[in-house]
Amino acid sequence: MKKFLLIAGGLMCLFINVKAQKANLDKVVAVVGSNIILLSDLNQQYAIYLNQGNPQDDKAKCYFLQQMLIQKLLKQQAEIDSIVVEENQVDDELDKKMRYQIQRMGGQERLEQFLQKSVLQYKDEMRPDIKEGLIAQKMQQKINENTSVTPQEVKKYFETYNKDSLPDIGTEVEVGEIALYPKLTKAEKQRFYDKLDAIRLRVKSGEDFAFLAKTYSEDPGSASEGGDLGFFDRGQMVKEFTAWAFKLKAGEMSPVFETENGYHVLQVIERRGEQVHARHILIRPVTTAASLERVKLKADSIYNDIISKKLPFFTAAATYSDNKETQYNGGMMLYADNQTARTTFIPVEKVDPAVFLVIDTMKVGNVSKPIAFSSQQDGKEGYKIFLLKSKIPPHKGNLDQDYPKFKDRAQKEKEARVISEWFEKRKETTYIRVDDEFTTCDELKLWAKDKK
Repeated sequence: MKKFLLIAGGLMCLFINVKAQKANLDKVVAVVGSNIILLSDLNQQYAIYLNQGNPQDDKAKCYFLQQMLIQKLLKQQAEIDSIVVEENQVDDELDKKMRYQIQRMGGQERLEQFLQKSVLQYKDEMRPDIKEGLIAQKMQQKINENTSVTPQEVKKYFETYNKDSLPDIGTEVEVGEIALYPKLTKAEKQRFYDKLDAIRLRVKSGEDFAFLAKTYSEDPGSASEGGDLGFFDRGQMVKEFTAWAFKLKAGEMSPVFETENGYHVLQVIERRGEQVHARHILIRPVTTAASLERVKLKADSIYNDIISKKLPFFTAAATYSDNKETQYNGGMMLYADNQTARTTFIPVEKVDPAVFLVIDTMKVGNVSKPIAFSSQQDGKEGYKIFLLKSKIPPHKGNLDQDYPKFKDRAQKEKEARVISEWFEKRKETTYIRVDDEFTTCDELKLWAKDKK
């Protein structure tokens, strides 16, 4: 029964969505209520599976079809319950998957060669599938919204383990950080403003915006597309960008303006209701030696206040850290895998190697001196101060040390039971048909009866 927990989230992770042209003789392999599943869609998922380096295995098709059936059943109930997802959620999911696929394929150009289409075309084709997956995911969350476990249930779950089968827990650490990025003065930023303003004037003089965006823009996600961002609504961009995008008319261009990402020039291509189709050119200000020296002095001052007990580490993180992900968590880094909720306890093998080099020689409770760093993601330079809050040596799982882990596992087991019971009831009242070709699949035997 636990297999039913492998729903929309797992299926969505597979969406490289290589949309093959559907043949005229495309076959319906399954029906769930008023929803159909086509053989071309199933073969598409199998092609993705093979492209990821997996061996040929027809049983994989059984698994994929089961996941598609589950998603369709959840989607159908979501329609009855009027469950919807916002378009900006779909856009965020699309962007996340695109970044993953571009990274995995070794660049946008290689991905487009593989797809034989542009990234923008690809995103348009992916959109319906991504939206359906998010709706199904939201429906599952609704089914389990009142599902929770008590301490007694966690204890009972823990007791189902034999002593020899208790999991081995490796070394874990709790690490806090204060990240400080240099701030440029107005004078230091002026040359970047001037560079972009000169490009803007070239557009006004008649040069092609798309060509200049490809040549000069420092936005890796849109530069190769001539700065084209596609359609977006008011909730998708930072406020300064949104303000200009929705102020301008089609064909108009903004002056140079600043956001947290740098300096932009934006041109509106088309307006469609509450959505705008626009393109932009981005110039990112580069850190200067003087700005780095200023932030180092600030980091040294914060460090001295912490070790002299004038300022608690957690207060310093909340007050000064420029990392928004950890700032409001007292600077504590969070970790999550597919089995557990987010936690401050991080397996040492999952700690960033650059961070591990610092904390490896530290004692619990110690704070590091400011360390210069450069982000691998966006190239930002700055300084970080680390706290090694705790370090738990390897041990057999137990409730005293690992209660959150066993609570998560007990919660997921209970949610799986609730989902399974929900599916059993809905299957009995929903027309479901699976093509005879797949009725021998073990995963599909429970689905392979026509509901009249």
